Amino acid sequence: MSEKQGVLAGFRSFLMRGNVVDLAVAVVIGAAFTKIVNSVVEGVINPVVGSIGPKDLDRYQSCLQGPCEFDEATGAALSGIAIKWGSVLSAALTFLITAAVVYFLMIVPMNRFKKRLDALSAKEAAEAAATPVQKTEVELLTEIRDALLAQRDGNGTTDAAALLAAQRNASGGSAGPGSEGPSGASGTSGGISKKP
Repeated sequence: MSEKQGVLAGFRSFLMRGNVVDLAVAVVIGAAFTKIVNSVVEGVINPVVGSIGPKDLDRYQSCLQGPCEFDEATGAALSGIAIKWGSVLSAALTFLITAAVVYFLMIVPMNRFKKRLDALSAKEAAEAAATPVQKTEVELLTEIRDALLAQRDGNGTTDAAALLAAQRNASGGSAGPGSEGPSGASGTSGGISKKP
């Protein structure tokens, strides 16, 4: 029983795969599109060609050997060997019309749409690369803490006031809550005092 369920589950997953569904849609659309192309050939192309000769392109044929006699009703050769080049011409015209319609109504618009999407994604990528990454408050506070610790230990070579001013400028120029004075340090006027 489990083997049968496994086979059915595999068959169901095969049917639900994207390419099978796409193929089924393509076949249905292709069948409908073939009717449109055939009606264009029979309703437009054949009458234009029929103004020169026989109305139906399939009736164009040449005799290859011997005197050829054709049945007027069906167009079949009663004697001799006939080359039916009219049917080949009709099939070629049908193919050219189909290819032209597919190219100009499907391929060209899809290529333009893809180019627009690629241009938009490239523009967004360039804007993202040009925009500097804003540091979060936690990252800024971590850098300030590390600078203060380095200064307290005597390893810091930069002035803490200059570092804090640079951090304030990087974060948008706004002083944090409780900050006073030009150095941005709360409760001090000229800088941060070192603790012994």
